[in-house]
Amino acid sequence: MSNIPETGRTQRVQIRLVVIQVLVFSLLLTLGGRLWYLQIRNGQEYSDEARNNHVQQVVQPAARGSILDARGVPLADNETRLVVSASRTELLKMADDGKDVLTRLADVLGMKPKEIFDKVRLCDAKTPQPCWNGSPYQPIPVTDEATTQQALQIRERAEDFPGITAEPTAVRRYPAPGKANTAQVLGYLSPVTDEEITKAQDTESPYLRSDQVGRSGLERTYDKELRGKAGVTRYEVDNLGRVIGQAKNDEAEPGSSVVTSIDARVQAVAEYELNEAMKVARQSFDKNTGENYKADSGAVVVMEAKTGRVVAMASLPNYDPNAWVGGISAKDYATLTGKKSNFPLLNRAIQGQAAPGSIFKVISSTAAVNAGYPFDGHYPCPSSYNVGGQTFKNYESQGYGDITIGRALEVSCDTVYYGIAHKEWLKDGGINPKKHPKDWFYKTAHQFGLGKETGIDLPNEVTGRVPDRKWKQDFYKANKDAWCKQGKKDGSYVEKIAYENCLEGNKMRAGDSVNYSIGQGDTLVTPIQMATIYAAISNGGTLYNPTVGKAIVSGDGRTVEEIKPKSHGKLPFTRKTRNEIDSALAGVATRGSAAWRFGGWPQDKIPMHAKTGTAEVYGKQTTSWFATYTKDYSIVMTISQGGTGSGASGPAVRNIYDALYGLDDSGKQDLKKALLPTPQKSLPKIQHDGSIDSPEIKPYDPNSQKTPEEQTLAAMLGRRD
Repeated sequence: MSNIPETGRTQRVQIRLVVIQVLVFSLLLTLGGRLWYLQIRNGQEYSDEARNNHVQQVVQPAARGSILDARGVPLADNETRLVVSASRTELLKMADDGKDVLTRLADVLGMKPKEIFDKVRLCDAKTPQPCWNGSPYQPIPVTDEATTQQALQIRERAEDFPGITAEPTAVRRYPAPGKANTAQVLGYLSPVTDEEITKAQDTESPYLRSDQVGRSGLERTYDKELRGKAGVTRYEVDNLGRVIGQAKNDEAEPGSSVVTSIDARVQAVAEYELNEAMKVARQSFDKNTGENYKADSGAVVVMEAKTGRVVAMASLPNYDPNAWVGGISAKDYATLTGKKSNFPLLNRAIQGQAAPGSIFKVISSTAAVNAGYPFDGHYPCPSSYNVGGQTFKNYESQGYGDITIGRALEVSCDTVYYGIAHKEWLKDGGINPKKHPKDWFYKTAHQFGLGKETGIDLPNEVTGRVPDRKWKQDFYKANKDAWCKQGKKDGSYVEKIAYENCLEGNKMRAGDSVNYSIGQGDTLVTPIQMATIYAAISNGGTLYNPTVGKAIVSGDGRTVEEIKPKSHGKLPFTRKTRNEIDSALAGVATRGSAAWRFGGWPQDKIPMHAKTGTAEVYGKQTTSWFATYTKDYSIVMTISQGGTGSGASGPAVRNIYDALYGLDDSGKQDLKKALLPTPQKSLPKIQHDGSIDSPEIKPYDPNSQKTPEEQTLAAMLGRRD
């Protein structure tokens, strides 16, 4: 029997009850506080999250804006096609990762299973094209060329094709009006990547997983304007996925259209003539190499002289931008990027660099005048010039006696520029220069805009190169070890050059300066740079930023934002020097090195100015250059391994001018046949719904104005002249 008193036992029981009550109350208080926090304090937040968990989004892609030529002709637009797509998310839920489904799909579409497997795999550093570089959660296009019958088979047998859709979809189209390809200017599209989506989340123009993004050309430069804004419809669904209501609807906003300064008719002429010039060059014999010229690539730019607007820009080899629509095939990708492709994706008008040869002499002439040599002074033009034991020959070793700088420009006398450049090199201290050398020839090139971008509204423009003293030092530091390792005093030609460079490759030698003065050596320029320079000489000295975009037109046609010409500087000459150079370049076309290409030209009505260039390239055949201008346009053409300037590029440039001004071979003008006798200032007519009247473009026919006998001869020659 317990010895504990009854009262003590009762007290302990009471204490326990109190403790239990406190614990229960504390738990209830804690629970109540938590419920208040969840339901009152953060109730709205969790309510919104719960609601969002039961909201599904349906995206309606925005119609991408068109890219139009200056008259409203579509260079890039959209068309409706039957697109077959595969949901990678659904395929990966299957035991075989969807291989059976894709194999059946290949059979319906008449494709090989591997083609489809490759298209739906994700791109990474080790995966070759074709592959999908867009979001893995977005339906992946397999083909955009499905027939109605194929689409019906897929939709009627949905149980055999889970995760596969066949829907009419607006896809990009590059129609090449009048056979104006314009590929490198337009660019192409590919799917947005997850990385791009993440980066753009906080910007004014975020990406959706369904977006296509411009990867080059105008498609890239004006991607934000062209892309528009996709529509999003949000549906409320229950736990079973059934729609119970519409939460919100954001209408799609179509992208703006970009009106360009390109004229599709002139573009077609420029492409045709460049191609024909290269064909003819390949039929010409190069006596230096003992074989025909290779003429492996080329470019031409047609620019408005008073605005810098680009009327035509062609680059060869080119490609079909439609190849990228719906995902590029392995075969097409290899063709465009393989070692034997010669890089057709490269826009050689803004990315092709080469020594300019004698078209550089307008810069050297300006440098000479600014350095104190009168333009109308007399300077010796011997057949060769000796510097430090090395002989630099005049073109074809011809001498003209004592002539002016103007006459040196006309006949392209190299030795006049050799002599002046050598004197300036000596004044600057020679091999051991003064602390602050004048460097007129290098300084003037920079003032002409060389060695930097022109500012054209196309991506990936290159700067070219002015091999001045700073470049010389940087190049020496980067290559000294290799030169010293390879060089031999009594070795081969290459080894001797390496030996000399090892000893004094950082010094500006006399040979460097005289060679530079005629656009040779390490100097590199692009066609767009030279077109800008010659346009500036035409307009009196203003260097304009070249532009292709002319206006942005909103999708509804209510807003038109004109892209106005902008200047980035003035050429460093006086009006007197400009007029003297202008007169000399007119002489090139009438009595100088280009005169044989401008026979019958109406010089009194449309003054023509020209400069030929034949640039030597180590290990290759010569580069052909032809730079010209009138009061309206500048045209520059170059052909890699194409021979002489007047020989290869000259006839093609003449033919482009004939088409612009409506001239026949005798120089008689017919304005009804002229494509652009003067630059077009107005924009195409824009309708209230945003559409633009589009005139018909017929393919360029260079023989249309010739007699049957002339057409036969032209066909044999492969050109108009």
